[in-house]
Amino acid sequence: GLRQALAVLGAEIAGAPPQTGVPAAVAVELVHAFSLLHDDIMDGDPVRRSRPAVWRGYGTGPAVLAGDALFALAVDTLATSGGGIEGVRLLSAALGDLVRGQADDLLFAGRPWTGPRRVRSTEYRHMAEGKTGALLGCSLALGALVAGASPAVVAGLDRAGRQAGVAFQIADDVLGTWGDPAVTGKPVHGDLRERKKTLPVVSALESGRPAARRLAALLEADGDVARAAELAEEAGGRAAALAVARRCRASALSELDRIRAPARPARELRALLDGVVVRSQ
Repeated sequence: GLRQALAVLGAEIAGAPPQTGVPAAVAVELVHAFSLLHDDIMDGDPVRRSRPAVWRGYGTGPAVLAGDALFALAVDTLATSGGGIEGVRLLSAALGDLVRGQADDLLFAGRPWTGPRRVRSTEYRHMAEGKTGALLGCSLALGALVAGASPAVVAGLDRAGRQAGVAFQIADDVLGTWGDPAVTGKPVHGDLRERKKTLPVVSALESGRPAARRLAALLEADGDVARAAELAEEAGGRAAALAVARRCRASALSELDRIRAPARPARELRALLDGVVVRSQ
């Protein structure tokens, strides 16, 4: 998985053998799994990767408890295998940001598409950095931390991962609007149907193009989601979102240059980031 790979690369960037980052990789993946269990409950998503979501298969209560257990196991894994108090603090801070981002995402769904209370693209980026970027930043930083990296390297990798996370979330939103369900494992146009304020749609509404006005009217009337996806692309939302994803990728790579990451792990991280952006095009 992406998060495990980032934790291992963080250790390598710190100059340690890749296996040094394994405890960090396990901890962040357990937190990620925990967040997905709860995320599906909050969103009411019945399917996860083409299979019934845990809450759908076993009930909401067991799914909540399973998520709680995964989080407890993540903290225990980190605390007992080299992360120490600094590692637990880093993981807890990332989880706090993740919860804030998820809360913003839920609140955005209840806000209007247009008018003074509309969701703006700057708010989206702040939300995405918390919801997705915090855990990716933690993955890189935690791998470096358990390998003995300096605070400056740990902080730089955290910033790089956060930028990568925004790019990842944008790519996910593009696929959630226009992706093939056979590939994504989720219903087509699911994000639009749930009134999620994703960057492609928010950017389309901010474009000022004629299609943006038609899109706004359609969304306010809870109109056909397939037509809304067409209008969002016509208004330039998809292209604008992917341009932001590319800028976030560039920012992440700049952080690697700033901390003078070793060539080989930096090259592998670059390939991972390229894959994030390319998968949505």
